[in-house]
Amino acid sequence: MTTSLGIDVGGSGIKGALVDLAIGEFATERIRIRTPQPATPDAVAATIAEVAAQTGWSGPKLGCALPAVVTAGVVRTAANIDASWVGVDACALIASAVGTPVTLLNDADAAGLAEMRFGAGRGEEGTVLLLTFGTGIGSALFSGGSLVPNTELGHLQIDGVDAELRAAARIQEEEQLTYPEWTSRVNKYLAAVERILWPDLIVIGGGISKEHAEFLGMLESRARIVPATLRNQAGIIGAALACQEAT
Repeated sequence: MTTSLGIDVGGSGIKGALVDLAIGEFATERIRIRTPQPATPDAVAATIAEVAAQTGWSGPKLGCALPAVVTAGVVRTAANIDASWVGVDACALIASAVGTPVTLLNDADAAGLAEMRFGAGRGEEGTVLLLTFGTGIGSALFSGGSLVPNTELGHLQIDGVDAELRAAARIQEEEQLTYPEWTSRVNKYLAAVERILWPDLIVIGGGISKEHAEFLGMLESRARIVPATLRNQAGIIGAALACQEAT
């Protein structure tokens, strides 16, 4: 069995598990520790190390998904973590905390990798777009099975406002929108995305995807639309997968 450790850093919790990469399933129980507040680099790195230790992992490398744009191991944006992350060499920081090299990537990209290998995007060779609807809107874009990293399509401007400020699942809950009201906003967003990318398949993920039977039929697109299948496991599995493929 080929296993790797995946860590998924979220706004409320830092989760990790060893993943059996032959089948894309957890090989150990998931460990979750509350995200420290404020979620500063040093505090989060220490919590990642604690999650890693509790999984029983012993190296030689781990994968970590962050809610941020990451280029060459450096954090460029900070969503749901402290603004002091921006400009930090997070690979070096986390590697120092856990005592081993780290593969770091955006959290939506990690979820997308997992869905492409083991979930709803498996076998798709065209243009595939994963959209995660949660606190914000995350995105992962694939062309011919290859990831185009850090797309951050939740920040597309729709009527002068970031799309995620109108159509994230958090907004649906806060404004108590019915599914028809919420999907009307999502459809406007999907139309804007399609004008740019022309995807063949759109995978709907994030916490709200578990309720897809309630709203998926209301979504409109030229592309096929399907629900994500790995749900809250996707970030951990994708981080572990990225670690394996980086070796």
